[in-house]
Amino acid sequence: MPNSRISLLVSLAATVAATALTGFASPALAGCTDDPQKGVDWAHCRKNNLILKGMTLTGADLRGTDLASTDLSDTMLDGANLTKANLLRALLDGSSLKGTNLEKVVGSRARFHNTDLTNANFEKSEMPRSDFSGSTLHDVKFTKAELGRVTFSSANLANVNFDFAILARADFRGADLSGPINFTSAHLYLTRFEGQDLSDTTGLTQSQINLSCGNSETVLPEGLTHPENWPCNDDTVN
Repeated sequence: MPNSRISLLVSLAATVAATALTGFASPALAGCTDDPQKGVDWAHCRKNNLILKGMTLTGADLRGTDLASTDLSDTMLDGANLTKANLLRALLDGSSLKGTNLEKVVGSRARFHNTDLTNANFEKSEMPRSDFSGSTLHDVKFTKAELGRVTFSSANLANVNFDFAILARADFRGADLSGPINFTSAHLYLTRFEGQDLSDTTGLTQSQINLSCGNSETVLPEGLTHPENWPCNDDTVN
């Protein structure tokens, strides 16, 4: 076989092999080494156990990003996309997450003290034992979210949607519920409403109220009555 033909065959074989390898290679995770900045692309990156306090991450792509135990307090996250991100034990105290997408976020024991979450989306998120104390929760969507033992103490809630959310043992004591709140089909087992005015809420049924915890100061929507088991025994609730 002439040398020129052998060389051509070798070249073709190398090209086919390179093409096959390229087709099966995993694409690099774009931007994982980029500095924190507005609009940064950290999608699916590992950013856990970091100190990102006071950073500007407005409009950042944080889909599927591992932010477990990361300090994001006083951080600008307006309009960021955190779909399916890991916020386990993350700190977001004093941060701004206006219009942020947190759909399907996993964030057990995350902390949102005095955080602005106006128009944020937590649909189908898993946030058990998280703390929203003092936060602004206007026009927030918690549809089908897991919110067991979540604390809303001193939070300001207006036009919040809890339909089909799991709020077992969640604590609304001291929260401002003056805005319309939707509890349609929400699971309210031992949910704490002591001292709360629920007259502006929608979707509440007597069966939901019977499962929850309140006291003589709890104001119910028209047509609902205080259950005989109120107030709840502290040993049962805790």
